[in-house]
Amino acid sequence: MTAHLPESSALAPADPRRWRILAVASAAQFLAILDLFAVNVAFPALERTFTGANFADVSWVLNAYTIVLAAVLVPAGRLADDIGRKRAFLVGMTLFGLASLGCAVAPTLPVLIAARVVQAVAGAILIPTSLGLALPAFPKHEHAKVMGVWTAVAAAGAGSGPVVGGLLLAAGWRWIFLINIPVVVVAVLAGRRVLPPSPRGVRKRLDLLGAALVLFTTAGLTTVFTQASVWGYGSPAVLGCALATVVLAVLTVRHLRRAPDPVISFELFRHRRFSVAISGIFLYYLAFAAMILAATLFLTGRWHYSVVAAALSIAPMPASTMLTALFSGRIVARFGARTSAALGGLALAAGCGWWALTATDRPQYLVVFLPGAILAGISTALLQPPLFGAAATLPPNRTSLATAALMMSRQISSALGIAVLTAILGAQALPGFRTAWLAMSGAALASAVLSTRFRDSPGGAVSSP
Repeated sequence: MTAHLPESSALAPADPRRWRILAVASAAQFLAILDLFAVNVAFPALERTFTGANFADVSWVLNAYTIVLAAVLVPAGRLADDIGRKRAFLVGMTLFGLASLGCAVAPTLPVLIAARVVQAVAGAILIPTSLGLALPAFPKHEHAKVMGVWTAVAAAGAGSGPVVGGLLLAAGWRWIFLINIPVVVVAVLAGRRVLPPSPRGVRKRLDLLGAALVLFTTAGLTTVFTQASVWGYGSPAVLGCALATVVLAVLTVRHLRRAPDPVISFELFRHRRFSVAISGIFLYYLAFAAMILAATLFLTGRWHYSVVAAALSIAPMPASTMLTALFSGRIVARFGARTSAALGGLALAAGCGWWALTATDRPQYLVVFLPGAILAGISTALLQPPLFGAAATLPPNRTSLATAALMMSRQISSALGIAVLTAILGAQALPGFRTAWLAMSGAALASAVLSTRFRDSPGGAVSSP
């Protein structure tokens, strides 16, 4: 993650390796996001493997990754500035591979969760660092295209996660993590050859206290929703955790307002485009992350699909994402970033709403599930590039920090969405799924409404992929 993009970068000749650099950087982004969602389909298998574990316990395999990734994104990006982005990328990728191996051989659920925490730290290094490596290789006028490709790759990773996970699950859930290792080896070898050396940035004091406060506040809120279904909403443990979370939230806001260089700067929110983008992303992913998990659980639990059949059933989602991404640039150019983002939110709201209205315990894939999956896939290709591209509208010395903050918003809302889903589903009865999908539809609709406040730049250049 780069703190400053040189003013001369707009005039510098384009790096002839720039597309290879973007390919390596995008591969890292894809791997980190893919692993976030591929675990969804393994929940039933994990419950069977680790005797005594329930759905709430197993959900921490996903929540631990999501929460830690969110809290560590900005500090990890700043650390990369200190040691050099290429070096940080290689360290992050290597650590990701080692953590994946730890996940694959984990003998108990706590060990698996601990390995996922390490994996999240590595992912936090990779995601902002990859963009910091890619952007300087391109001339200024191509930065919007880079942002579009980068966010589209993330969307494809999120949508294809359950598909890849389901196919690998046929050989055993441990293969979901083992498959990362050859990818890591190839990425490290390619990165050593292709990625340009990057100078170290000006060393800044990391806001470790701020990162810790964000981490524990998010973890507390997630714990309240996740464990309420196990402990009971009125239990002393849940009420105590809720009170502690409120106190932590107050301390977090107070610290972020007073710290000289906070992990999240409130200064960013003075920019209207950015404040709308980060709020829209939060609401969208509150629905999107929960939607992917709910779809997987519904197919396997209510329609009794095999894991492989469920994975193949979800495949139209990433397929429609990648197909729509080919035309998203033209859509933004023709109708504007604001319209594209709003349509993305509406598409997800419509997809979740369709499932809520039509789902029954009798499998009707073509009529019930397929339309919702296609709409959800289209939504990511329409919404992500405009809203994530808002980071490029800030001054150059704030772009990377804004990118990390947008990513942090995505991860925190994903964790909360999954936690709320866990609380709503309970025994995973059909009424629970309908209620959950209605809630997701409402969050996505709110994201669409908020996106109408997004200001287009002339020609939509900022957000055109």
